Amino acid sequence: MIEFKQVSKHFPPDIAALSEVSFSIGRGELVFLAGPSGAGKSTILKMIAAMERPSSGQILVNGQDMAQLKSASLPYFRRNLGLILQDHNLLQDRSVIANVMLPLLISGASNAEALIRANAALEKMQLADKADSYPPALSGGEQQRVAIARAIVNRPQLILADEPTAYLDRDNARQVMNALQTFQAAGVTCIISCHDEDFLAQANRVIYLNHGQQSQTWPTAA
Repeated sequence: MIEFKQVSKHFPPDIAALSEVSFSIGRGELVFLAGPSGAGKSTILKMIAAMERPSSGQILVNGQDMAQLKSASLPYFRRNLGLILQDHNLLQDRSVIANVMLPLLISGASNAEALIRANAALEKMQLADKADSYPPALSGGEQQRVAIARAIVNRPQLILADEPTAYLDRDNARQVMNALQTFQAAGVTCIISCHDEDFLAQANRVIYLNHGQQSQTWPTAA
């Protein structure tokens, strides 16, 4: 589903975020990106989401060369993508259900369909009772689970999660990770940036990064 071929990314004036990174990820896999801050994990996720373009090399997503993806095609491409960021960007002046409905309304769904699917997504995240609440009234873990509900409401083929457990306590972090594993079990490809060694120790596959380069082991252990 995803292939990186000798991908490098440089930012001005001369910052090498990635250096000749190559890997492939099959459909339905759950893969962790691991490494210290600045290793290039977020850059990889942003390039898969077409938020950044490679400086050199090639990125293929579902056979699509991301360097050739036109701006007009981005909305259609991102309909099959669920993006979960550290800063979940919930709209503070809208209810939880309104936040989760938003991607569906933007993509042209009717209000009735969006409401049904948003409620189903909240049910999956065990947040049905919070539908009418507003984000400031929720805990950090609940807000992150709302962000996941919003990310999966479009039934994406691919979920990209950037440190989704970074600011959560152990119980909330495990709830979030269990939810992502459930989606992967249903056939969704999941790529998760993570620094938690407990979760990485249980992972089937980890791509390690250090200073923008691939590493064979957990970089901070060197």
